[in-house]
Amino acid sequence: MAEEISDDKKVFGFWIYLMTDLIIFAVLFACFIVLHAHVFNGPSAKELFKLPSALIETLILLTSSFTCSLGMYAVNQRLKIWAIIWFLCTFLLGICFLYLEISEFSDFLKKGASWKRSAFLSSFFTLVGTHGFHICMGLLWMIVMMFRIALKPLVKDSISRIFRMALFWHFLDIVWIFIFTIVYGIGYLYPT
Repeated sequence: MAEEISDDKKVFGFWIYLMTDLIIFAVLFACFIVLHAHVFNGPSAKELFKLPSALIETLILLTSSFTCSLGMYAVNQRLKIWAIIWFLCTFLLGICFLYLEISEFSDFLKKGASWKRSAFLSSFFTLVGTHGFHICMGLLWMIVMMFRIALKPLVKDSISRIFRMALFWHFLDIVWIFIFTIVYGIGYLYPT
């Protein structure tokens, strides 16, 4: 009974953490919406963004959300090997996503479109970079959980920890959907 109450508190506390992260992202989205037209004779979103590339990133993250769910299903069924396989797939998809995002940043910098160039680029790099940082932290957490699955029994406490990691990953995927829609979609369709 005490263990159940403890797990409930941990999950509730994690939901509170996610809500604070949501506030951070909401502020960054508001900044981007206000500043996306302030290019100051620099390149606009329409000139920089490649929607097919952003769509590929989106599909990769959505697929990773699916594989993460399969990993969580395997954990709940106590299928350790399958859980590790599905979380490894999720991890590799996350690495692919980060590679594409870093490549996009690098391409922008080669074109002289750094975060110092305009308010639009500052807000873009801050928002998308913050999401990328969260993805890195999620990937590190996923590595730890894969080792935990391999080395420890799948008891209630372990499953709760893995559940919170999966919840974090799904949260990041939802944030990316908003980035794709607002930053790439609106930024591309209504640049100035």
